[in-house]
Formats: sequence, C-alpha cells, structure tokens
Amino acid sequence: MRAPFDSDEAPDLQDVLDALDDEGCRRIIEVLDEPMTAKQVADASDVPLSTTYRKLDLLTDAALLEERAVLQPDGHHTTEYELAFEEVVIQLAEDRSLDVGIARPPASTDERLETLWAEVSKET
Repeated sequence: MRAPFDSDEAPDLQDVLDALDDEGCRRIIEVLDEPMTAKQVADASDVPLSTTYRKLDLLTDAALLEERAVLQPDGHHTTEYELAFEEVVIQLAEDRSLDVGIARPPASTDERLETLWAEVSKET
C-alpha cells in the first residue's frame, strides 16, 4: 500500500503551484472523475484541445495526473489521464523552506501486482 504522502516521487513545489494556479488545469481536475482521453477532457472541461494537451502536460509534470496507454480492440492505443492525488499539502520544512506533500489514492490490486512483478523481474 502506498504511503499517505509520497515522498519518493515528490514533485517540484513550483510545478505544483504553477499547475494549481492555472484556471484551465483546475477545470480539468474538476471534471476528471474517471480516466479520460485528452479529447474527452477537452469536451468535459470546455478547454480547447490544443490547450488541453498543454494543461495535461503541466498536471503530469506536477505529478497530479498519471497517464497510461490503453490498447484498443482494433490494435491501436490511446492515452488516458487520471487523477494521481487525493490531497496536496504545502508545509514548512525544518530549514524554513516550503515543501510539498502529495497524498496518493491507495494502489489497486492490479497496480500492486504490477509493482510486485516489476520487482521480481529486477531480481532475475
């Protein structure tokens, strides 16, 4: 199970602040209640598709979204995006610098199995 605040993959504080300060990014977060393609996100958020791609990149760079390739029945693949956080916390570190903490949703059974398989593959 993932830790409540993922420090191993902590994003850059400025990347998180930039993404959350962007109105288009916030609209995307609001509509992304299930995995969606960029086109679906653009339609649901009323953000132009070309702008949506830039916003999705901002959110992914800030570790607030995950993207994954999904194989279609016709053999092609598409990319879907889903939220990768439940909570963002900005805190004051011991050295008086600002730090960001990201609370991740619990890993699914498939994700845990994928992680386990990746670890076993490294060992062999």
